[in-house]
Amino acid sequence: MTPAVGIVGEHDVPAGKWPWQVSLRVFNKEHAQWQHECGGSLIHPQWVLPTAYCAGPDVLEPQKYRVQVRQLRLYDHDQLQRVAEIIRHPKFNLSLSAMGVADIALRLENPVPLSGLVSPVTLSPNSLVLSPGMKCWVTGWGIFGVHDKIGEPEGWTRKSSWEPKVPIVHNRVCEKTYHKDPPAGGTGSTIKEDMLCAGRKGRGSRQGDTGGPLVCYWLDMWIQVGVLSWGVASGHIDYPGVYTRVTTYSSWIHQHIPLEP
Repeated sequence: MTPAVGIVGEHDVPAGKWPWQVSLRVFNKEHAQWQHECGGSLIHPQWVLPTAYCAGPDVLEPQKYRVQVRQLRLYDHDQLQRVAEIIRHPKFNLSLSAMGVADIALRLENPVPLSGLVSPVTLSPNSLVLSPGMKCWVTGWGIFGVHDKIGEPEGWTRKSSWEPKVPIVHNRVCEKTYHKDPPAGGTGSTIKEDMLCAGRKGRGSRQGDTGGPLVCYWLDMWIQVGVLSWGVASGHIDYPGVYTRVTTYSSWIHQHIPLEP
């Protein structure tokens, strides 16, 4: 029997339920720890897909990052993977990086061994139509600013993974929501064609899950349709989350990453 690891609301998340979920880490010198920075997904035994925002605006230096797979509780028996290469989409716009325009892929130094607990997710084909109201899932750790007693960086806490079920929101509706009543401290936002929205009031991904995958169950398999970019990733859980639309960049992704493991 697969052990349950992590709590999501009132539900246990069984180990291996989301075998493509990864944690992207950066080193915190003050605490001498590889700290969770973003979520991401394993899309090939040697490739990870986060969002461009996770790598920051600086020069992409692979040695500054590590990837953790097969983990539902952060920092629980870490076995970090080194990153060998970071590829950023040629249309990445530095001035719009916080808005998730274009994305990146990370190549690991070595392929990770696949198992029932670790396996890639399939990227959305162009034939998949995302209708408003269609239910999908976003996964991550939902890190809020809570100080942990074991000495992790202030403003961070260990969190169990979570898996809110969220409906797809039409881009026009999402656009109107952000323009009509912008989150505190924010301004009206533009939802572009390479983005999609998902979530409902009080039910979306939380701060710290940037880069995490949005997946839908389609034709008896899990398909990744989005990469969390912004919106509720900034803590605004009463607004739809805004995701990079995977189909927009699938041809670019497959230029670098084999279709099959």
